[in-house]
Amino acid sequence: MPKITSIKERLVFNSRGDRTIEIDVTSDNRYTGRACAPSGASVGMYEAQSFVDNDPAKTISNFRNISNKFIGLDSSNLKSIHDKIREIDSSDNYSNIGGSIAYALTIASIDSASKSLSVPFYKVLNPNINSLVFPYPLGNVLGGGAHAGPGTPDLQEFLICPVVSQNISEAIGFNSRIHKELKKSIEKVDPKFTYGKGDEGGWAPNIVNNKAIELVESAIIECGFDPKREIRMGIDFASSSLWNPQKKLYEYSREGITRNSEEQLEYACELIENYHLIYAEDPLHEEDFENMAILTKENPSCIVTGDDLLVTNKKRVKIAADKKSCSGAILKVNQAGTLYDAMEFAGECNSNNIKIITSHRSGESVDNHISHIAIATNSVMIKTGVVGGERISKLNELLRISEYGLIEGMAKLSNV
Repeated sequence: MPKITSIKERLVFNSRGDRTIEIDVTSDNRYTGRACAPSGASVGMYEAQSFVDNDPAKTISNFRNISNKFIGLDSSNLKSIHDKIREIDSSDNYSNIGGSIAYALTIASIDSASKSLSVPFYKVLNPNINSLVFPYPLGNVLGGGAHAGPGTPDLQEFLICPVVSQNISEAIGFNSRIHKELKKSIEKVDPKFTYGKGDEGGWAPNIVNNKAIELVESAIIECGFDPKREIRMGIDFASSSLWNPQKKLYEYSREGITRNSEEQLEYACELIENYHLIYAEDPLHEEDFENMAILTKENPSCIVTGDDLLVTNKKRVKIAADKKSCSGAILKVNQAGTLYDAMEFAGECNSNNIKIITSHRSGESVDNHISHIAIATNSVMIKTGVVGGERISKLNELLRISEYGLIEGMAKLSNV
C-alpha cells in the first residue's frame, strides 16, 4: 500500500497562457506523480468550479493550509482521497477547495501509485483490464465558436474519426494526414488564409458552417477515403453557447440567422443525414433533454453525445439514461471535480450502454493521463486534437500504451 508522504503545489500556465494549478504527490518518500488542471473555454453551468472565488493564487494558498490532511493516505485508494476532499468541501461544485485542486490531487495520487506499484496508470484505475482496446482518436481539424474567434464558423468543432483504421498508430496517422490536406482545401477557397488555428489546433478559416463541413469532406476524399464508411465526420455544436434563454433562440451570429428549438433539431438532423455524421455533440442546449431524446431516437447510426448536457455528472447521466437523451457521453475529469467522480460517471454510462468519449479541454497541459483514463473506462473515442504539443502528448501516450501487453484492437462501434 503506497502512502502519501509529501505534496507540493505550484501555479503554472496552460496552453492558452492562463494560470492554473499543478500538484506533485510523492508516495513512500520516493515515487512522485504529477498532474496539472486543465480548463475549458466552453463551460457548462453545472461544472465544478475551478478556483475559489475564481482566483488561482487564493486557491493554492488555501490548499497549502490543509494539504497535510492527505499525508498518510493510500495514494492508490481513489475513494479515500475523494472522501477526504469531500470532508473538507461538501459543496456541490467544489467551490470551497477548488475543482482544480480536486482534479490535480486525485490524478497525481494515482500517478504516484502507478510508479510505486510498477503498473500502468490505467491498471491502477481498472485492475480488471487484461487486454487493450483502444479508443478511436476523434480529431478536431477545423474550429469555430469559442475555440477559434471572430470570422470562423458558429459551430465549435468539425471532427474526423478514422473508423477504417486497424490500430492506434494507423488511426493517429490518418487524422494527421487529413489535417494537412484540409489546409490545402481551405487555401483553394481562401487565398488569404493565414494558417490560423483555434485553441485545439483545428484550422480557423473565415467561412460559414456548411462550407466548413464541405471542406472537411473534400479533404477526406482527396486523401482517398470514403467519408461515409472509412473516415467519418462529426460536429461539436456547443449549442449552449448559441442559445439565448431570454429569446429562446439559437443565435448564429456569424451567419446572421436564428433558429428556434424545432429548427435547431431539424438542422442537426439534416447535417447528420446529409454528411453521414458518426458523432454529434451538444446539438441542443444543456437543459433540452427532451429534444436530445428525439434526435437520439431518429439517428441511431450517429453517437448523439452530451457534454454540457451531462458535465461528467453521475446524477445528470441518470436523467439522460431515463429519458434516452443521448447515446454518447463526454468524460472530462475537471468537469466532475475528482477522478473518483469521473470514474463513477463512467460506471453509470457503461451500465446504461452510453458510449464514453474521454476528452481534453481547450486549455491544456502536456499531461497524458486522459489516454489511460480512456483505456480504463472502455471509452470508444478520445478527443485530443490532432496537432500541438499538449495534444500530441496524449496521442503519443496511446502509442506507448500499445507496447504494454495483449492488444485486442480498436473499440467496437456497433450500430454506427
